[in-house]
Amino acid sequence: MTQTDKKTFGKIALPHIVAVALFFIISIVYFSPVLDGKSLVGSDTESWIGMSKEARDFNATHSEGTLWTNSMFGGMPTYQIAGPKSYDFLTIVVGDTLYQLPRVVYTLFLYLIGFYILMLCFDVKPWLSLVLAPAFAFCSYNLIILAAGHDTKALSIAYMPAVIGSVIYSFRKNRYIGAVLTAFFLALLIRANHLQIVYYTLIALIIYGISELIFAIKEKRLKPMFGTLGLLVVSAVIAVGLNATMLIITKEYSDYTMRGRSNGLTIDKSSQTEGLDKDYITGWSYGIGETFTLLIPDFKGGASQEYLPVDSKTGEKLKELGANPEAILTNQPMPTYWGTQPFTAGPVYAGAIVCFLALLALLIAPNRERWWLLAAFIVGMLLSWGRNFPALTNFFIDYVPLYNMFRTVSMTLVISCLALAVLAGLALKYWFWPVEGTPSADEKFRRKALYISAGVTGGLCLLFWLIPSIAGDFKADVDGYMVQNGYPSFFLDTLPADRKAMLSSSALRSLIFIALAFVVLLLSKTNDKKSAGKIPMYGAFVALGVFVLIDMVPIAKRYLNNTMFKKQPKIDYFQPSAADEMILADKSEHRVLDLTTNVFNSSKPSYFHHSIGGYHAAKLRRYQELINIHIDKEISNIITTFQVASSAKDVNEVNAMFANAFSQCKVLNMLNMKYVIYNPDQAPLQNPYANGPAWIVKQAIMAETPDEEMIALGRMDNKQSLVFDKEYKSQVPDEFINKKGVALANAVDSAAVISLLSYAPNHLQYSYKSSTKSLAVFSEIYYDKGWNAYVDGKPAEYFRANYLLRAMCLPAGEHKVEFKFEPQSYATGNLLRSIATVLFLLAVGALVFYHYKRKRAS
Repeated sequence: MTQTDKKTFGKIALPHIVAVALFFIISIVYFSPVLDGKSLVGSDTESWIGMSKEARDFNATHSEGTLWTNSMFGGMPTYQIAGPKSYDFLTIVVGDTLYQLPRVVYTLFLYLIGFYILMLCFDVKPWLSLVLAPAFAFCSYNLIILAAGHDTKALSIAYMPAVIGSVIYSFRKNRYIGAVLTAFFLALLIRANHLQIVYYTLIALIIYGISELIFAIKEKRLKPMFGTLGLLVVSAVIAVGLNATMLIITKEYSDYTMRGRSNGLTIDKSSQTEGLDKDYITGWSYGIGETFTLLIPDFKGGASQEYLPVDSKTGEKLKELGANPEAILTNQPMPTYWGTQPFTAGPVYAGAIVCFLALLALLIAPNRERWWLLAAFIVGMLLSWGRNFPALTNFFIDYVPLYNMFRTVSMTLVISCLALAVLAGLALKYWFWPVEGTPSADEKFRRKALYISAGVTGGLCLLFWLIPSIAGDFKADVDGYMVQNGYPSFFLDTLPADRKAMLSSSALRSLIFIALAFVVLLLSKTNDKKSAGKIPMYGAFVALGVFVLIDMVPIAKRYLNNTMFKKQPKIDYFQPSAADEMILADKSEHRVLDLTTNVFNSSKPSYFHHSIGGYHAAKLRRYQELINIHIDKEISNIITTFQVASSAKDVNEVNAMFANAFSQCKVLNMLNMKYVIYNPDQAPLQNPYANGPAWIVKQAIMAETPDEEMIALGRMDNKQSLVFDKEYKSQVPDEFINKKGVALANAVDSAAVISLLSYAPNHLQYSYKSSTKSLAVFSEIYYDKGWNAYVDGKPAEYFRANYLLRAMCLPAGEHKVEFKFEPQSYATGNLLRSIATVLFLLAVGALVFYHYKRKRAS
């Protein structure tokens, strides 16, 4: 390399080096508590710690990790929890380097880098791209999900801009480099393992693709466009291949979850449709008016729980009544949110300056860049309204492939926020570097557009500052609930007044930032020779960057700040209670019902026990159906027994009550629920009717329909009988099948015994002895996409019984029975991943070689 080449390279590389260094510094400074060894544990992180404990412990001590855990919902794959770590290309390049930093630090760093790359792909100058990156990174939603521990979602959002940028680079710059970059970043996006964000990225790219197709038709360049598209398809295939293992096993499992196909059960409403139930999908729907939070953060009061200032209306009323408002309001957050969602951790705030600049871009940017971004913004916004805009939402749920697989529709605002940030970047690009043939070329029009943009966004802020009541009545359902539960009745008046004040103050705040950005642009110099600005262009960059940070960081800090970091994670949350320790002393295999937690929305019990409940968004559909039809009722019966028994004085009477309650828990008994925790400081209740890990039955009842099977499950004695679907008739000997009016010919050995020899989450071993052929039921979840059965080391058939358990017909004699979790899909995925890795490395090598030869030739 010549001296001139070195200087040229240095000049080109300098802004990128500065950007990377500055982004790292910003990430460290924002999360400075990590320098003191503190860490952030969000609610979802805590949930993950609980649900993954069994798998993590096993994987740490075994060379072959487990792909199954029995810690939740009777048992489920670990595919979306904590599978064994794979060492492949992506893990080595990214996982073993960047991911060694604290998760919050590297995620914020990736937010910044990802958007910087996207801006470069739009031909925005590096120094301006550097200034713009925080406009996307500090969008409040991006920090709120980090605080909640939604790590995979946050990481996926961080990769989203780089994927879109790579595709744009393919169409507008170099299709070969763009294709390699697309494969790399798309592989990382998929690897982040939040398929809902992958889906939303695809929506944005489809909108961009439609736009490119329209312009290609107009400009008669369809052939090169389809050539580029073909390369991108290959890139996508390679990216998918690099994640083949995860994708194949996830797809296989999802078909059996709440997101999968119906089991045909009609007595349960949730089983009638494929995918998730509409109410479940749209549970978190952004309000139509709530969309103004993109511009005014406190438009709907902020979060469901926020601290009010002492001089608030509530504080004044407390002082008037002789209370100490400072002592109360600094320790008790109030329900400031009054939107339509059940609750929220905070608003989605895109930034007042960002919204102002985005509107400016819609006026001065070229058609090819502004219209598809506007369409992406609108689609993301309309879909986020969910049940508040049922016409579009129902259409997507019913007709758009895979859309009914995802919940929390308000998440589509990630598309809108990204579109706004990109538009803001394009506004500055065309303001400072006007381009002939675009609206930006006319200086008078640019200035007129600047006034219009500031007038519209600033005007809205001014209106809500002066007349906040036009937003609504500021009342929330929670107000009445609080008063009914002992809070002062004056809350019905003071909380709406405080919410009104929050909106007014927030609107003024946004108005000030819009005014500051407006003045900077109005007075700035541009690359246009006719420009008469006073502020140097790069000075304007710095000023705008500072204003964006001052605008967005304090809002983000409300929901993710230093006080949330602790020297140690919340270990106390996972300290065993007295009840836990008593159960842990029992080394037999059993399951636990912990009534001190939200049974089906907490993974804390899973940290210590094999739990009847748990916390996971993709539990097996059959288990959910069992919860809906039987388990909920049986748990309710146990709780009712507690309430009745509390008034009883005789211990024997109390014991008799619980004995009767447990004897009626047919489904919980077959799930081997041996203990019930009702008080963490008291000994747990022991259920004498639990069926144990496995048992022998005398007869089998064949069900013609899923409804028949489910009903029989609640009526029969499952220690003596099993019920099975007719599709498994070939595996059940005819002499065991109960036929009405016909005595069973088979004589079951009353001395037959089956017991668990050893337990591992992915390998169960039983000893069995009987003088006759027998039917055995195992208190384990049926999942034939991985569990294989063996008798004396030889493969054996098993079938589904009792709606979701495993059962086998065993031969007479003394035998060893085993179940091993050996999903073929996992091995297939590993093979495809290896092939994709080779193809990707060959593509990178070919590209490097081509450019090296080209440089040598020139």
